[in-house]
Formats: sequence, structure tokens, C-alpha cells
Amino acid sequence: MMGSGKSAIGKSLSERLNMEFADTDSVIEKRLSLSVTKIFETKGEEFFRKIEVEEILKLTEKKGFVIALGGGAFINDIIREKVKKLCFSVWLQLDIDEIFKRTKNNQKRPLLNRSNSKEELDKIYKERKEIYSMADYKIDCNKKDKNEIVEEIKKIYENKQN
Repeated sequence: MMGSGKSAIGKSLSERLNMEFADTDSVIEKRLSLSVTKIFETKGEEFFRKIEVEEILKLTEKKGFVIALGGGAFINDIIREKVKKLCFSVWLQLDIDEIFKRTKNNQKRPLLNRSNSKEELDKIYKERKEIYSMADYKIDCNKKDKNEIVEEIKKIYENKQN
């Protein structure tokens, strides 16, 4: 979910595991030389989602990567099936009040730019929650700092390697 800390946690995790890091939104921005917000504004969400699938499918084929998926990526059946087959997925679960605090003043959230309201965020969260729960692991990020979350995921990864 947007605002859950995927990018910050993913980057920190990749450093601790000595792996490369890819934030899919950043990969798409670099490919198109446009911000996600501009892509949504000028080309539309459908175009963005098409590019998102292409980039994520390429990334999942690579070894030694920590990938932070955009908040809507796991909703896509193709992406979700590929991630579940080749990777392990983690849902960074966070209370809606905390997500709202983190996202309310951020203009880089195209799905919230229309209203930027807690009600809109809650609607998105409720729509996605069931699909997010299909992730291999769920980490309750409430009342945990970034290092605790990273360490928890690192342990999961190391246990899967043994």
C-alpha cells in the first residue's frame, strides 16, 4: 500500500543483504523520463499499468534483487503470479491512520491527487486488502521502526535460504 514504507525498507534490506534494489515506480520513471504523477496525468493509469507489468516481469527474472512494487502492482494477476512463483512477497501492513499521515501532503500519489482524503485512501485500502493478504508473509509494521521491520524480513529471507 502506498505510504507503507516499501521503498525505504526495501533499500535498507537490500543493503543488509548485499543485494541490488529496485523500486518499480522509479524504474518506470527513469524509463519514461516522467514522474508517476505525470504519467498518470498525460498517458493514463492503463498505460502506466502496462509498463509496470513489463518492468516487473523483467525484474522478477533477475537474481539478487530486492524489489519494492508500487502499491497497485500486486493487484495485477500476472504480476502477482510471477512474484509468487519466482520470489517471496511481503505485505507491509500498516493502519490506515498512519498511512494517511504519511501520504496526506504528498503530491506524488496520483490515485490520491483527486481528493487526498482519508475516505479515498480507506476505499483504496479496502479494495486492495484481500489481495495484499495473498502475499507470502505479512509484517505488522505498526509500532515498529524501519530497522525492526528490515530485520524481520531479513530473518525470513535467511530462513528460506537454509
